[in-house]
Amino acid sequence: MFFASDNTSGATPEVMAALARANTGYARGYGADEVMARVAAKLRALFEAPEAVVHLVATGTAANALALATLGQPWQGVFCHTHAHIAEDECGAPEFFSAGAKLILVGGAHGKMEPAALATALEETGGSVHGVQRGPLSLTTVTEAGTVYTPAEIAALTALARAHGLPCHLDGARLANALVATGASLAEMTWKAGIDAVSFGATKNGCLGLEAVVIFDPAKDWEFQLRRKRAGHLFSKNRFLAAQMEGYLEDDLWLARAAHANAMAARLAKGLAAKPGVMQRHPVQANMMFPEWPEGTHARLQEAGAAYYTHPAPKGREAARLVTSWSTTEADVDAFLAAF
Repeated sequence: MFFASDNTSGATPEVMAALARANTGYARGYGADEVMARVAAKLRALFEAPEAVVHLVATGTAANALALATLGQPWQGVFCHTHAHIAEDECGAPEFFSAGAKLILVGGAHGKMEPAALATALEETGGSVHGVQRGPLSLTTVTEAGTVYTPAEIAALTALARAHGLPCHLDGARLANALVATGASLAEMTWKAGIDAVSFGATKNGCLGLEAVVIFDPAKDWEFQLRRKRAGHLFSKNRFLAAQMEGYLEDDLWLARAAHANAMAARLAKGLAAKPGVMQRHPVQANMMFPEWPEGTHARLQEAGAAYYTHPAPKGREAARLVTSWSTTEADVDAFLAAF
């Protein structure tokens, strides 16, 4: 009963098989391999963006930080949600790789940035040489609250940024889960909604350690390559990153795995809703939830072997974060509910 995170699951058999295939013979290094060429072509087709820049890194932090550094300048701020991953979970990497760009935190309920709050933040930033200037907008879906932006909601926010001539980034560590939840395509969720660069996550959905950075302006290609190399994120044996992505994308495996994770979350949320004293702090829209329940439940669940993160709660109550993954089974969910 592992519900701590979707990064606690293993890699899918298909990804492991793709790695085994790549582990034969010889291949050119640093991304010049044939597998990488196939992967880049596949991602461009999926994004409906034939000119897009496609590069691979091993972590989401590297994907986000390098993408934002490529989009902005050191004297600019990056507009992001108050609880965005880049703000709370990346140890200052976005600031470090951009040589000091300030994160400008924007509020919004349930992890989603509110347009009015972003409009205010944009108006209050820049204008004087003495202050931080306006810079990229960074959105996240699935959000840190487990909620999902629709393409229309993304477009409404990017329109505000674009009115000031600002580029827009999407942190898609769980982008597959968001697509399944909304029924949108990659193009609809990204460049058609005003996104200039996306961190396309795969680690949490069945890969060993893999994220793609997709930038829709090919003029940014060389700068990103230099930043990735200088940051120590250019793999000499890039074929093993590319092989993971090839296995991940084959036969729409990435969407099927995300759909399963979302379905297991829905099953878990439905079961918890039937338990006395349980409430959800945020709408359950993908594969992550934040339930609150009566005191004493943690001890009972943990004694039964359940693994998850706890959160602060009012007196007499307890709270948790539960995340399902591609490998969560109905038996896992049902055992958790029985232990509850």
